[in-house]
Amino acid sequence: MSVEEFGTDTAFGDGPTDRDTRGSCAGSADMNEVQAKDYFCLEDGQRFAGKHLLVDLKGAKRLDDIDFIEDTLRRCVSVTGATLLHIHLHHFTPFGGVTGVAVLAESHISIHSWPEENFAAFDIFMCGDTKPEKALDVLREAFRPEHLDVKSVKRGRVDDIR
Repeated sequence: MSVEEFGTDTAFGDGPTDRDTRGSCAGSADMNEVQAKDYFCLEDGQRFAGKHLLVDLKGAKRLDDIDFIEDTLRRCVSVTGATLLHIHLHHFTPFGGVTGVAVLAESHISIHSWPEENFAAFDIFMCGDTKPEKALDVLREAFRPEHLDVKSVKRGRVDDIR
């Protein structure tokens, strides 16, 4: 499936609050090269599909600023060494929360924010030669949370899927 065939689902959008941008990230890989890679990870002698970080930001700032959130997602993609394919964000009213995803060749980074509670939940799931942990410093610097809680899960361990 090519990036053009991927498409977007904007059936629930309400116009200008939906944001949909495609792989304009500098240094994006050729799609034939991306599709040819084996994206399984190897760490400490374990082979697995990818690392999934579940990140909760508590006491965080700027969780209603959709432009800032998009820029922050792009910075996360860049520092982790991932390949951006597509970003889709939606700004809710009346409280201004943002939900969205950066779709990556290596999987995704998603956000769900509740600015009225100063809380955001991020999922950072990546496979291949990426460093998802590097996104944590970007999130910490960008949103200045009082607390940042992380759970890390190795998904699709080869021992579990064979």
